[in-house]
Amino acid sequence: MTTSVTVLGQGAMGRALAAALLAAGHPTTVWNRTPGRPVPAGARELPLPEALHSDLVIVCLLDHGSIHETLDPFAGKLAGSAVVNLTSTEPAAARELAAWAAGHGADYLDGGIMATPPMIGEPGSSVLYSGAPAVFERYRPVLEVFGAAEYFGADPGQAALVDFALLAAMSAMFAGFYHGAAMVRAGGISAADFGTRCAAWLSAMAGSLPEAGALIDTGDYSEPVQSLTFTKAALDAIVGASREAGVDLDIIGAVRNLADRQIAAGFGGHSSERMFESLLP
Repeated sequence: MTTSVTVLGQGAMGRALAAALLAAGHPTTVWNRTPGRPVPAGARELPLPEALHSDLVIVCLLDHGSIHETLDPFAGKLAGSAVVNLTSTEPAAARELAAWAAGHGADYLDGGIMATPPMIGEPGSSVLYSGAPAVFERYRPVLEVFGAAEYFGADPGQAALVDFALLAAMSAMFAGFYHGAAMVRAGGISAADFGTRCAAWLSAMAGSLPEAGALIDTGDYSEPVQSLTFTKAALDAIVGASREAGVDLDIIGAVRNLADRQIAAGFGGHSSERMFESLLP
């Protein structure tokens, strides 16, 4: 069964989404703010509001503001449509868009893409969704064209929350890599060589994350495998080595600060996972 789909936005991600839909046999209409930008072969390019006449309208634009800028003048044309927003929007913005869509008679599903454009439709690609359950269930076969589709419930902001939390973890990981690469440069080691070694090390350590999460959920850090005092000594040594290599402490200094705050509160003998509590109000 084919579904007619419109993809609003033909940047790198929007083109990848449209190409995947076409490859799966779905009639696909595209619209882009910039005239003349290449679109996937087989896509039908139409201006607004004509482009909105599809079973499913997928929005992949720059930001929250650009969605309103694009669709507000034609919001009445969305009545009876299913709108899937794959633009990166904060949880509160996703909830606002859901209310806005409902006010114009459209069903709304928000999504967070956990993939780069070349990954769309390939193994390893996934998209997180939340919002109207009927839209997710009805169009799930279409959405799975992009990658594994996971539903996080009726709250339209939930997928964005998980999306940005995962991106926060990724961003901190890459920042840690940048710090380490800056350190080893002082020893004549290239960032590429360090990257190979770092990828293996981080992959091995990532396996402990579910266990760390389970400990955090208990809120009981009193029986440590590695205490905060031990971790603090290691962090002090890393700070010293960083200074010796001439590397700023913006990243590792912030990590040490999390440990310092818990130790100052009297929890030096507790598990290092207690640093999590330093992030909470």
